[in-house]
Amino acid sequence: MRIKRITDFLALKKSTAGILGMVVLILLGERMAERFLPIYLMALGGGALVIGLLNGMDNFLSAVYSFLGGYLSDRLGTRRALLLFNLAAMFGFTIVILIPVWQAVIVGAVFFLSWSAVSLPATMRLITDVLPRNKRTMGVSMLALVRRIPMALGPLLGGVCISAWGEKSGVRVAFGVALLLAGVATVMQQVLIEADPDPSGASPGVRPEKNPFKLLHHMSPALRQLLAADILVRYCEQIPYAFVVVWCMKTIARPVTAVQFGLLTSIEMVTALLIYIPVAYFADKSGKKPFVLITFGFFTLFPLALLFCQSFALLVPAFILRGFKEFGEPTRKMLIMELAPEGRKTAVFGLYYMLRDAFVTVAALGGGFLWLISPAANLLTAFFFGLIGTIGFAIWGRDVSIDRE
Repeated sequence: MRIKRITDFLALKKSTAGILGMVVLILLGERMAERFLPIYLMALGGGALVIGLLNGMDNFLSAVYSFLGGYLSDRLGTRRALLLFNLAAMFGFTIVILIPVWQAVIVGAVFFLSWSAVSLPATMRLITDVLPRNKRTMGVSMLALVRRIPMALGPLLGGVCISAWGEKSGVRVAFGVALLLAGVATVMQQVLIEADPDPSGASPGVRPEKNPFKLLHHMSPALRQLLAADILVRYCEQIPYAFVVVWCMKTIARPVTAVQFGLLTSIEMVTALLIYIPVAYFADKSGKKPFVLITFGFFTLFPLALLFCQSFALLVPAFILRGFKEFGEPTRKMLIMELAPEGRKTAVFGLYYMLRDAFVTVAALGGGFLWLISPAANLLTAFFFGLIGTIGFAIWGRDVSIDRE
């Protein structure tokens, strides 16, 4: 009985457990290697513009894949759609393992970098389908919490691989582990996640929509206001995103090692882990705007803090601050689902991410050019965009209170 109370409080069911297990395994392998891709590209002869290209491509593909993920989830059903996404990621890992040139890394990244984006609409659909309304934010928070476990451990293990085998071979070993774990995750996902009653996965009476622009009128004014603020805050995140590891390992006065950078990432993720459940508990019982606004504030402060960190000791509090940016992220995702219309929730969720990431692609590409001007120009420009987005949401963003069932 006590275990049941705990599982009910944490919104754990068989299908959600399957999702959580899959996420842990795939992200553990991915983050062992993906977090060090900028360093790997430099080792293979790529420069700052290639790193900017990788980050820009990631955002562009995230935009396309977000809507594609929503469409395929409606078309194929959650379980079959996730199987397809997993196989695509495994194909990308294989390319990087077999062909150690930077051009091949870019090609392989097309298949694995945006796994989270393409799979997110399907996982959100499953959570909203199997959980009551007053437990959905907790369900999304559990997904976010579990995601941070491999995101904390992966870079640390990847740093160990680089220390043991070097920047080239170490990253390839990490991708080999990622391929193995993705295979195990795929089997687990197929066993635990229940098949959709309707094989098409579509909502009753609603046909999946292939054209994203036909869905624009389904976005409410409140959702559009959230989207506008989110785009500006993601400019703040993505302008320096690919260069954070370069700043820490190559630029500052006392550069950190690969293992130390992995430890910094672990510190960031542990910080996020500690705040998810209490925030989700209160967010399910109240309006969501304060939680989202605080999150935007933490996003904004990180690049400014990073600018003044020139050693490992100073980077530790900066990465704790970065961990706090997850304060209201599950709340924001659930707010999107609540604002989306019934029967179109997965598609509109995918549309939201498609639009956001399409705009943010410009910031990711521009980050490389700003870095060539100077690292300070990159970080200060990021802070400026975050400040505008946060103030704008504070003034014009709408709150939504969720009725409890």
